[in-house]
Amino acid sequence: MLAARELVCDYGPTRALDGVGLAVGRGATLGVFGANGAGKTTLLRVLSGERRVEGGRVEMDGVAVRGTDAGWRGRVGVVSHRTGLYRKLTAAENLAFFAALRELPRDRRTLEGALDRVGAAALADRRVDLLSRGQRQRVALARSLMHAPEILLLDEPFSGLDPDGARRLEALLREGGEGRIVVLATHNLARGLALSDRVVVLRRGRKTLDAEARGLSADRLLHHFAAGAVAA
Repeated sequence: MLAARELVCDYGPTRALDGVGLAVGRGATLGVFGANGAGKTTLLRVLSGERRVEGGRVEMDGVAVRGTDAGWRGRVGVVSHRTGLYRKLTAAENLAFFAALRELPRDRRTLEGALDRVGAAALADRRVDLLSRGQRQRVALARSLMHAPEILLLDEPFSGLDPDGARRLEALLREGGEGRIVVLATHNLARGLALSDRVVVLRRGRKTLDAEARGLSADRLLHHFAAGAVAA
């Protein structure tokens, strides 16, 4: 189980996370919702280890984890609206570079297979700076899945994707992996609810809803965007 315990995170005088706690079990998807500035991206950055906290901790199966631990980073895959790709390299070269860092196979067949999984095999030899926003997102997704991460953190992963790309991503998330944990932050309430087992709503860095997704509606989520108390 992936858990956050009383996370506190500040950006200068602004408190981005204020005592946030959550838990998501293996094989489950947690949807994270909230208005702009609610703390969703900061939460995912903390879970990945990219962002240090002023208070609280992240645990995996009851053991505290740290972002400086290379072993932890190797268990996590991250997809966000910021693709983090090298623009002057081709799609295949980006994946090969990532594979080398992870000591993964980087032969042509493996790279093309990773791209094909997200419908991007035809982009293998195209430079990233010549790709559309949605095409870059597909390549970033392929890269993040290459090492079969145990934990997948998704921050607006559907951003820029065309209907086929969105369908493929939804299928990958529903297919999942054995015991994979997914944390999905999205503004698309209907899609997020459909993909989630449990949901959390954040408002100004505080949790206002933590409940099972089953039976919830988009209207109820919107209500908690402005609510001040946690409900289950």
